[in-house]
Amino acid sequence: MTYSVKEIFYTLQGEGMHTGRAAVFMRFAGCNLWSGLERDRSKAICNFCDTDFIGTDGPGGGKFASAEDLARRAAQEWREKKTDGGKAFIVLTGGEPLLQVDTPLLQALKNVGFEIAVESNGTIKAPKGIDWLCISPKADAPLVQCSGNELKLVYPQKLAPPERFENLDFGAFFLQPMDEALDGSLFSRHIAAAIEYCQAHPKWRLSLQTHKIIGIP
Repeated sequence: MTYSVKEIFYTLQGEGMHTGRAAVFMRFAGCNLWSGLERDRSKAICNFCDTDFIGTDGPGGGKFASAEDLARRAAQEWREKKTDGGKAFIVLTGGEPLLQVDTPLLQALKNVGFEIAVESNGTIKAPKGIDWLCISPKADAPLVQCSGNELKLVYPQKLAPPERFENLDFGAFFLQPMDEALDGSLFSRHIAAAIEYCQAHPKWRLSLQTHKIIGIP
């Protein structure tokens, strides 16, 4: 299998349970809920995405002919940037990473020493071998993966109220205020709404996109 990767970079995880943890991010090209083209946004199932996942032209991106080639590239990124100590940690994201992430890739990443996290929209069943699975449901897209370590819901979504997911088998539940792609003026209202919901429903925790706040990728 050839893997199409938009970018690979070293940063800090900005969201959810692992916020602040050093990680290699591997962003896969392509998604099953939006083409990534602005002309298609209004008709997309996920029409608030703020990520460029088209093509393979980002830093460290490209087409990789084997799982081993891709794992070696990720390991190189970790070795070049980290200084001392700590378990090698990689976040597989997108787009929708589970369109491409498979058992051979997970094994290859394990073989070079990575602890593996995956961030998925939950519409595809996750393969075994993932150490930390974060599911972020989108609108009324069918949720196939109904268990994992973390459910991170962008809020508010008219077709995806928190009540729909609160009894699923996840270890932690996060609300993340929607950073409105088309009208940034709504963001402060979304933060206030998420805070209010978490205070009224303590099962849910607030997740902020701290990488945007501090200005890192």
